[in-house]
Amino acid sequence: MEEATGMVKLDATFQSLVDEKKVPGLSVTLLKNGVQLLQKGYGMASLEDKKPIEPKTTLFRVASISKCITGLALGKMVEEGLMSWDDSLYDHVPYYPKKSFDMTLRQLASHTAGIRGYQGKEFALNQPWGIQDSIAIFKDDHLVFEPGQGYLYNSFDFVLLSLAIQEASGIPFEDYVRENVLLPLEMRNTFAPQAVSASVLGERGISTSDFYTRAGLSFKKAIAVNNQYKLGGGGYLSTSADVAGMGQAILEGKLLKSETYKQLLAPQKVKGGSVYYGLGFQVSQDRKGRDFIGHVGNSVGAYTNFFVYPKEKWVVSILINCTDPKVQEDLDYAIQVLLPTLP
Repeated sequence: MEEATGMVKLDATFQSLVDEKKVPGLSVTLLKNGVQLLQKGYGMASLEDKKPIEPKTTLFRVASISKCITGLALGKMVEEGLMSWDDSLYDHVPYYPKKSFDMTLRQLASHTAGIRGYQGKEFALNQPWGIQDSIAIFKDDHLVFEPGQGYLYNSFDFVLLSLAIQEASGIPFEDYVRENVLLPLEMRNTFAPQAVSASVLGERGISTSDFYTRAGLSFKKAIAVNNQYKLGGGGYLSTSADVAGMGQAILEGKLLKSETYKQLLAPQKVKGGSVYYGLGFQVSQDRKGRDFIGHVGNSVGAYTNFFVYPKEKWVVSILINCTDPKVQEDLDYAIQVLLPTLP
């Protein structure tokens, strides 16, 4: 009865985000012990065309949830012996300009490598770059700190990490991820931007949400961006159903060995203190002190939440088609309603 009441409150909370015009639309998938408790679209995938959201087939930009996908790919590369956690970046990308200090793949994957973050309008570039081309944005800049001596969250770390995976595997990064992560996890509706074509959409019966940004009390179409170059850090498109399936696979220990997951999901430390981040995954606690892994994402035309609660066996996947709509408190409240308080 308590769980049923919580689900009613949860549904009302999500619907209110649309009714109060806080978001154009959102797609939600919630799992408990692998059982789907809620899978529903709220609001519109396209405000102009009145196109509803279908959680299994409406594609959203998943923003930094992409880092979790890349983390899994890194784990697979290590298991295949193509790279090691503490390889130098230069072992795989020797043409990257030498810095004052070496940096490792582990440091890149945990944002402790000293690579700078976005500057100016770099958050919203619309250039048809490949991964290797895009390092020109930041390759000549100094490190912000000595690798391993600080933490600075950014997506350029994952541009370099995905480039290393591409070089070590000998095939395009997106191909490696598709063959070794997405298809084994049956994430068939998860794509790189350049892979989303009219023929693919028609063949799969899927569609892409429009992307919005707030404009006062309403919404307008977000500016055009090309996220292909930063695919590994924030470029993938997916559905809430696919993202939740990835979370369930992690709970069940699929795809990778248990020791590999231990490496990916262990919070890294700087100067003896946790940075609450593993290798591609946030590793932290919610407001009630419950442990979770996953990621919050923010991108042009997208805001996302992906949480896996190992103890409670819950998976939360929420995708919104609007740039940072300032609703994290509402989403946090919804999760508190969903999950019982631990003793």
